[in-house]
Amino acid sequence: MEINYIEKSQQNQKRAWEVVRKSRLVPLWEGIGAKVNLVGSLKIGVLAKHLDIDFHIYTPELKLGQSFDIMAQITENLEAKSCQFINLSETQEECFEWHLTCLDTENKLWQIDIIQIKQGSKYDGHFENIAEKIKSLMTEEQKQTILKLKFETPENIKISGMEYYKAVIQDNVKNIDELLKWKGKHQFSGIIEW
Repeated sequence: MEINYIEKSQQNQKRAWEVVRKSRLVPLWEGIGAKVNLVGSLKIGVLAKHLDIDFHIYTPELKLGQSFDIMAQITENLEAKSCQFINLSETQEECFEWHLTCLDTENKLWQIDIIQIKQGSKYDGHFENIAEKIKSLMTEEQKQTILKLKFETPENIKISGMEYYKAVIQDNVKNIDELLKWKGKHQFSGIIEW
């Protein structure tokens, strides 16, 4: 029987939005005047078995106490299991990184990455533009291929979303064997550019 990867992805996307609503992260950040942008696989419509949600939050300044306060409220709204903070405010990224894991109502573990970025910095809008470009270039067939590959990738192999997009959209990779060969020839470090 053929697995419907689009349907499986849509089910995960529906659960992702339930987690987002429960967290109240959008109204909490907007309540301090922040601009909240969804990025990553949920934005592009290719959320698969790696249950992650990515947001970029833009504020005029990076205030440590304020950021901790909002994240404390978000963790209280969820069945949080862990929350990691990385201060990159003094780097070219000019951001605070938050990596939160929580359980949904079906006891599935989710990762929420919230990157608070200083407005006007180097990466202001960068990843949002990439997501829009990928969405505009990706055909329905490529979307299905990306989802199939994401669901079929063995758990012990780490492949980033951007690698899937580059392999399928730019280099016409069609199956898991081709993907693994492609990955062997393409080594990336740091932020992968489109």
